[in-house]
Amino acid sequence: MSLQIGEPPVMRRTGKFALFALGFRPFFLAAGISALVLLGLWLALWQGVVPAGGYFTLVEWHAHEMLFGYTAAVIAGFLLTAVKNWTGMAVPVGRLLVIISMIWLLARLMVVTPGLPGVVVALVDMLFIPLVGWSLWRPLWYGQNRVNRMFLLIFAGMTLANLLVHLDVAGVAKGLWPRGVYLMVDMVLLVLLLVAGRVVPFFTEKAVMGARARVRPWVEKATFVTMVLAAVAELFLPHGAVAGALLLVAALVQGIRLAGWYHPGIWRIPILWVLHVGYAWLVLGLALRGLAGFGLLPYAVALHAITVGGIGVLTLGMMSRVALGHTGRNINDTGPLIPVAFVLLNIGALVRVFGPLFMVEKFNLWINIAGGLWMLAFMAFVLVYTPILVRPRIDGRPG
Repeated sequence: MSLQIGEPPVMRRTGKFALFALGFRPFFLAAGISALVLLGLWLALWQGVVPAGGYFTLVEWHAHEMLFGYTAAVIAGFLLTAVKNWTGMAVPVGRLLVIISMIWLLARLMVVTPGLPGVVVALVDMLFIPLVGWSLWRPLWYGQNRVNRMFLLIFAGMTLANLLVHLDVAGVAKGLWPRGVYLMVDMVLLVLLLVAGRVVPFFTEKAVMGARARVRPWVEKATFVTMVLAAVAELFLPHGAVAGALLLVAALVQGIRLAGWYHPGIWRIPILWVLHVGYAWLVLGLALRGLAGFGLLPYAVALHAITVGGIGVLTLGMMSRVALGHTGRNINDTGPLIPVAFVLLNIGALVRVFGPLFMVEKFNLWINIAGGLWMLAFMAFVLVYTPILVRPRIDGRPG
């Protein structure tokens, strides 16, 4: 099956194999599998069971692949699906979607393959995000909602972040790698803030009887003004008091935003509470990053509150819900295993963040426990969602 960018948005029915019928399918599956493989390999490398080698150093590889590998796959899958609903315009499916997916996979393999020319690895790895942006630029730019154009700027920011990482690795300029990593974290945060602002209050009102989310215009504006300012400060004045102060303000604004969406009824619906809890992790992570800017705690603690807690929990929840909704299933029927995965991942985030903070001498233990819980959570996702993602919609509709 093939569909070009300019074709009408009504897609043809798929056969028995539907992996490339819509963007969420290959990229959510790739994200789930990579979450398992990347953490398993990271733990093996960390313990010295597997010798390190390839393009990056050990820590560089872990940070890069969790952001530009796993997280980028989730974002690609979500936007390659959601943009069609937001704009009514065509998105890549079929052969073009296969090509985009293969570029992502090739980059993941090349960065761990020893002996490849560094410039080739960098070029292939840097191709993926611009390719996703190019494939979506028309609906994002010409769609009725001009706010969607922000995603094109975010794609540019993500590409710059990746460039900074690769320039550091190539020896062009030292000290750019951490700036690239934190810039990517902040670009991901902007995506999550944009998406969550659209879906979390809507999902809450739809699923919980009597729920009325409070969406305040000043909070919505302050959400992005403070986050953009914090990202710029972190890029040019990294790990300092200016960025720290802005991050604390951003955390306060996000706390107010989340409180306006909250309703006690969310706790009866796992696919809903996981989104609220994931967002709460983002609020906590921003606050901890702010405190780290004043030297009050290690930056690694704050970073993992955002990445494991915020990004990990939110993306697992979003993938679980989107995959159900876009395959014609009951979005609240996660089955027994996925809610357990939500709990395990949150426990893993708590261990990874607060274990080293209070008992640093047990650091290796906390890493192993948190990594193991992450792997169990995503193993559950892969087991449950692989047949859902590769088979056609149960209602017979295309997509």
